[in-house]
Amino acid sequence: MTPETLPAGTGSPGPAELVLLLSGPNLDLLGDRQPEIYGTETLADHVVAAADEGQAVGLHIEHHQSNHEGELVELVHGARGRTAAVIVNAGALTHYSWALHDALAAYEGIVVEVHLSNPAAREDWRHLSVIAPVADGTVAGFGGLGYRLAVQAVARIRAGAASRP
Repeated sequence: MTPETLPAGTGSPGPAELVLLLSGPNLDLLGDRQPEIYGTETLADHVVAAADEGQAVGLHIEHHQSNHEGELVELVHGARGRTAAVIVNAGALTHYSWALHDALAAYEGIVVEVHLSNPAAREDWRHLSVIAPVADGTVAGFGGLGYRLAVQAVARIRAGAASRP
């Protein structure tokens, strides 16, 4: 998917104001895919919600979606030194992508994991997140609100209201 940067105000964002929002495999099907689990909002709806929240807290959101693990890894590599944070909904990659884990571990900024559903309340294989150990925190189970909460978490960590482990 083409990068989509949604502005928080005027001018180009600097690294301190830019947040990379990554969406993993099958999230491009949101709105149609299992609405009883993921809701009826589309990925575009969630990106707009994140961008609106970003605007409210002075952050720019740059969104990318990919169904390919390697592309997501490359995007994390490209975020190093360029962005203040990565918010990631890795989809099923959450549970087994050690490559994405390692890329996020090498990223020096804030990392927030987000999920629409609550993986801990679902199938056993969804209970493990290989992303969680390298994330500052996880927002899960709040549906689309999770994207706004993830942006708020980034803003608060940046402001020093929450300390990194």
